Amino acid sequence: MERLEIQRTEKEKWRKLEAKALERSNEELEELYLLERCFPEAEKLKREKRLLSQWKHYIQCDGSPDPSISQEINTFISLWKEETNETFEAVIAKSKLVLNLIERLKLILLETPPYDLQDKNIAQYQGSILELRELLHLKFNIATEILLRQASTLADLDSGNMEKVIQDENVTLYVWANLKKNPRYRSVRFSETQIGFEIPRILATSDIALRLLHTHYDHVTPLRPVPAASQENTSTVTPVVKGEVKSVETAISKNLQEERKQQENESHSVHEEETEVMEEQDDTERQTEEPEATKCDLEMKLLSETVSAAQMLLLENASEKPYSFEDPEVDLYQFTTLGGVYHLDILELPPQCKPVKGWMIVEILKEGLQKYVYPPETTEDFEMENAFPPIEVMLKVHENVIFFEAPMVARWDAEGKHWKTDGISNVSYQPEDRLITFSLETFGPVTLIQDAHVNMPYQSWELRPLDVNKVLLTVTTVFTEIQIQVKENLCMLASIKLNNKRHSSALEEKWMSPVSFIIALKEAGLNIFPTGHSHFYVVTNYKLPLVEMKAYRQMALLSSAFAFGWSRWNTECDPKNVVFKVREHLTKEEPSPNPNWNFLMFSGDRAQSLKINESSEAFSKALKEDTEFHSTLYHMVKDSASEEAMEKVGRSSCQFTDSVCHLLLSTRLLSYS
Repeated sequence: MERLEIQRTEKEKWRKLEAKALERSNEELEELYLLERCFPEAEKLKREKRLLSQWKHYIQCDGSPDPSISQEINTFISLWKEETNETFEAVIAKSKLVLNLIERLKLILLETPPYDLQDKNIAQYQGSILELRELLHLKFNIATEILLRQASTLADLDSGNMEKVIQDENVTLYVWANLKKNPRYRSVRFSETQIGFEIPRILATSDIALRLLHTHYDHVTPLRPVPAASQENTSTVTPVVKGEVKSVETAISKNLQEERKQQENESHSVHEEETEVMEEQDDTERQTEEPEATKCDLEMKLLSETVSAAQMLLLENASEKPYSFEDPEVDLYQFTTLGGVYHLDILELPPQCKPVKGWMIVEILKEGLQKYVYPPETTEDFEMENAFPPIEVMLKVHENVIFFEAPMVARWDAEGKHWKTDGISNVSYQPEDRLITFSLETFGPVTLIQDAHVNMPYQSWELRPLDVNKVLLTVTTVFTEIQIQVKENLCMLASIKLNNKRHSSALEEKWMSPVSFIIALKEAGLNIFPTGHSHFYVVTNYKLPLVEMKAYRQMALLSSAFAFGWSRWNTECDPKNVVFKVREHLTKEEPSPNPNWNFLMFSGDRAQSLKINESSEAFSKALKEDTEFHSTLYHMVKDSASEEAMEKVGRSSCQFTDSVCHLLLSTRLLSYS
């Protein structure tokens, strides 16, 4: 009876708390709606910034094209095609502008929200990227041919062969011309490094040149189209989003029409009654002000809906894999290319320059630079086949790229338009020297790949405020600890630890926009950003996307004064709820070793403080003493917060809140930890 009485008392207490929470629900949701207007406000500022950037480029008149305007980029491409006889150094100098144009087009595609991009614009930008890629590589080939024509004049005095290394921040060229055709000269090394080749006898006695063109970027992998499966999946999401937007647009149009009719009727009645001029002016002012305010509110509502819809799309998972990959083909949804592309080529040595009576005469072949086919397409017998063994290649891994496991080598299949791992053997990696050695049956573009999800799922995470509009996000994985700072609308890599030791990176102390920052981290091998297909390759702690989105938005709102952290109980609760720890943090100092955390459970429409802590024996939804339910996470935290903390939260800028939210949506900490 005592036990039953306790249960009855608890139920009654629970019922009263639910009734109280329901009573103030509308008020809390209205306040949250006003607070979350920061997201559409931030989107408006980003739109203005994009327009301002275009205007600044226009008035700058520096001769560079605006890549978003097709006429300008087409003119640039046409004029560059007409330029001839450019040296390799000249092409490298021009490549800086070309790479910048490509990056700007990529950023336009990534930073512009889906509801602001038309299909024709996407096709235009992607087409321009592909044209610039192809033209740049063509220019490198032409410049290589010009260089090789002068091979005899650049020959090394000791070996009699030509060796040339040209280095730049984006491109490194290694080229060797076999002028002496010495059968014993089989080991090619560049500039006293270990980078080079071990070539068979048949190449050592042929009129050939070996080229290793290392582009620190990847212009080989095709721009990823929208996969068929993804289209099916988004067809269930996008129409809903578009439907919501359309319904809001219709409502706006209808309301504005009603407002206009009402204004016309009022104006008509005013004129009919021939009221005084002053009253007429007052009415006119009121009539023009009210529609403007109404229009502004409705536009903000529409923008708020579309921003929320776009954020939801970041969290949507594909229902099935986009493709079924054959065994040697690299699945680019699971793996990623790192460190750029190594273009390995055996080239036919072009006719050499000859001095004649003070002039340099050279025969220029119409067909241009020709590749030497190795091995030949047909071999007469088995003995001939043995004359074309695989070529041993030694490469240096790019210094700004981190491989957490030994890199895999992949070659480009020009026919199938994908990366493959067959035809490559004897792979050996020396992490200390960052050297990788392998044997290759046939030359072509080669790249190094790593599992894109090597750092997923995360082991833990913490979001800690450093000041108003400044936070530190720490993500701990099996291999590394990554610290990211967010300040206003910018992100920066604060530090990396590998095996509990500090690791220096070229990205440290560089402030970037969230989208640029995420791209840079991925390209450095520090991928903590799952995609819509990542759940096929990682064991996830699935949470409902709507619950996740609401949690991230409200965590971002509070992030200037409150720290949030990972809890092991998040895996114990159902997908409809998320559990994490929170505490007020107002000082700039490091937190104490054992801070006093509060454990919250949030379902999207209800937040509650839990009685358990991290060391409890089992998960329980029991309510913490002297706490209540709230409809929002924001009000749950506010319930026990100090005035100073809420004052700091109130001073957070909309751009900062939006940037923190974007980072949380991109890392998906609540599902991938």
